[in-house]
Amino acid sequence: MIRKWLGEVEAPPLEELLEASLVAWAAEAAQLEMVSRGICMLGDADGQAIALQQGELCADPVIGARLRELLAKSLGEAAASGQYTAAHLPMEEGPGLVAAARPIYAADGAAMLCILAIAARGEAPPSSDLMTAAALHFRSRFDQRYTEALLQRLLARQSHAERATEREAALFDSTKRLHDQINVTSVLRELVITLETLYPDAHVDLLLSQDHANADARVKPLVFKHGANDLCARAFVEGRAVTEAADGQTHVAVPMTGKQAVYGVIRLVCETPLWERAWLPEFQMLANTAGSAFENAKLYEQSNLLISELQLINELTKRLNQSLRLSEIFKLATTDLLQIFEADYCCLLQFDKKTEQFVVMSANHPGLDSDLFPKDYGFCGTVYQTREPLIVSDYAEKNTVPSKLMQLTGSRSLIASPIVVNSDVVGVILVSHRSANFFSYDNYKLLQVLSTHVGLAITNASLHAEVRRMVITDNLTGLHARHYLNERIQEKQRSDPSGSLILVDIDHFKRINDTYGHQVGDEILIQVGRIVRACIRETDIAARWGGEELAVYLPRVRTDQGYRIAERIRSQVEAQTSPTVTSSCGVSEWTFEDDKISVESLFYRADMALYEAKNNGRNRVFVG
Repeated sequence: MIRKWLGEVEAPPLEELLEASLVAWAAEAAQLEMVSRGICMLGDADGQAIALQQGELCADPVIGARLRELLAKSLGEAAASGQYTAAHLPMEEGPGLVAAARPIYAADGAAMLCILAIAARGEAPPSSDLMTAAALHFRSRFDQRYTEALLQRLLARQSHAERATEREAALFDSTKRLHDQINVTSVLRELVITLETLYPDAHVDLLLSQDHANADARVKPLVFKHGANDLCARAFVEGRAVTEAADGQTHVAVPMTGKQAVYGVIRLVCETPLWERAWLPEFQMLANTAGSAFENAKLYEQSNLLISELQLINELTKRLNQSLRLSEIFKLATTDLLQIFEADYCCLLQFDKKTEQFVVMSANHPGLDSDLFPKDYGFCGTVYQTREPLIVSDYAEKNTVPSKLMQLTGSRSLIASPIVVNSDVVGVILVSHRSANFFSYDNYKLLQVLSTHVGLAITNASLHAEVRRMVITDNLTGLHARHYLNERIQEKQRSDPSGSLILVDIDHFKRINDTYGHQVGDEILIQVGRIVRACIRETDIAARWGGEELAVYLPRVRTDQGYRIAERIRSQVEAQTSPTVTSSCGVSEWTFEDDKISVESLFYRADMALYEAKNNGRNRVFVG
């Protein structure tokens, strides 16, 4: 058969080609009267008519019917014999009706291709030679059309193969480029470009199950409609490609699947004639490749984010640990948190257990400096009670919790975290921004981590302050230690123009210990220390000098005022101690005009004045 000429190339429809070839042959053979006026018919190998070309004689319905009957008879006989056949039907008037049929075989001569039959009016039917010539002519027309059709199909197949090769190359290049990307946005952009290249006549959307800001309008969030007809939801939940055709369009949804999860769905919509089912496997492969590339880029971004967070934590910890003063730590933390989160405002509050209030230790808004809030007030109260961080997306939309920070600054977004030390909430961090939905969940988690390190820095500073307090404080009286007093006097003598020193000695203290015991003696020391603190200013420095002796340094005070303060201490000691004791005081001063300015000379003169007070009957004040 002719179908074997081009091997596996699918042959064109045979009957259509035969009919078209008959029309072309009849037009070329129109100079033959039997062709132009009679009927030409093609039949198959079984003698059944498959094409008909009618001439002028068919205008007479009777003659036309008889000609067709004669043709059918000739076709049947030719099909049965496989050779030339002829028939004659006399007519009452004029020439009779004649017909002849000639089988036409395929090129290999093994099978009958068709039967050509001609019927007309005449004295004798077309001869065998004439029918052979007509058959050869028809065969040439048919072979030409068949070859043209085969070539068209071959070219179409070649074009299809070239397009498939181009698609495979584009798919390969896209796969390589997708895996080369380490940025989520780049992966999505590359995927969109690939989809446009492979499916130029389709509308394509990327629907992501995760929040991702993207400027491309075709990258959208995946919203579940909870309906049986939600193609994308089915593809996402079932993890497989879903297709459906409706209203002349084909809808395809394929999940973007990685090793750990399904990250979204690629939705394609195109006119049904433009969609080829053979594209589905490559579409699925592209979606899987995109899912893996998206997953890798996401993991890479998360790794970078984690590294960045660790660097931030390390840098913040280093800066906080550079200072052991609580006030400096709170200010450093405020500055760093504002930079880290690109926030507008930051407020750090410390919880005072004695007053059960929150104290603003640091804030970048003057209206909040040193403010006090009850422990159940606002967001700091919420964090204190729940011991959990919180995030507010839009305070203007829902402001059920009162907040001076949010109202004073006009902020709309907020993240807050407790500062926890040894399982106790010792403070709260509030970070805000004037824009709504400004802070992300990653910001929320990062603040939670940073608050822990702020808490550690506060603990270190508090411990250092406590150790320093213990070092410079006398454990019994709560007054400063002697070495601390010496250091402070030296500092003041370098910066102040003058100062006075009072030495206080409890009279007959040994007798108190011998009479009442050392425990009562200690209590007397505590009482006298309390009286001394009550009689001086906050800027004055009181210390235990040694044994039953106390010392008070009065910055920028001359002896006349120092004498009055010493006298007040002496009288209060006598009036308020139990058992009653008296005290003697020695007062001395220094000024910048002195020839020799030193701590030793100042103490020496005060000690001499105290000695004079003792020798003159005790319970009195002398100036040296």
